[in-house]
Amino acid sequence: MDAPRFSADAFRQRALSQNGSPVEDAAREHGDHLLNPTLVDYASGLKLRDAAVLVPVVDDGDDARVILTQRTATLRKHSGQIAFPGGAIDPEDGSPEQAALREAEEEIGLVPHFVDTVGRLPTYYTTTGFRITPVLSVVRPGFDLKPNPTEVHEVFEVPLSFLMDEANHQRSSRIFEGTERHFYLMPFEERNIWGVTAGILRTMYERLYA
Repeated sequence: MDAPRFSADAFRQRALSQNGSPVEDAAREHGDHLLNPTLVDYASGLKLRDAAVLVPVVDDGDDARVILTQRTATLRKHSGQIAFPGGAIDPEDGSPEQAALREAEEEIGLVPHFVDTVGRLPTYYTTTGFRITPVLSVVRPGFDLKPNPTEVHEVFEVPLSFLMDEANHQRSSRIFEGTERHFYLMPFEERNIWGVTAGILRTMYERLYA
């Protein structure tokens, strides 16, 4: 019997057998990179720093939930925005997976013991100078989160079924350095998920659920 569509088990299976080109070749094919054909070339011309984010899907019955954070308003980049736990890959990390797990523990107290990494999404390029590897993961129940107040204002969860429903994916645009940039919005309750996080979620939808 197949696992319910939005359960953690189904997510794990889909992460291991994604749609589309191999992850390493698919940066231009998904999300807001597809909406902005020149974005990858533009970002590649910047001095980029490698980073990783953890996409933590909590095993919560038939409808898994995704852990997200709201960054503090005092951070230098992406302040106040909704984000996955993550950050720059340090030389001692060894891999994007290790970096994402380390950052998640530092930012929200998510102990790696509870986390199984199950795959990656294509690289996400930002116009603020980061080349991000999204690391897909399943989180077992029993964890206790402790947000780091210097980086994280709040931690919350959103049903996977909501985030993977195309009806909740709005599109908008704004002018950035003289060029119109298109992006996704996913309003949830009083919060507005957009930018990098919405772009990664849209890519996840296209590769795992479309």
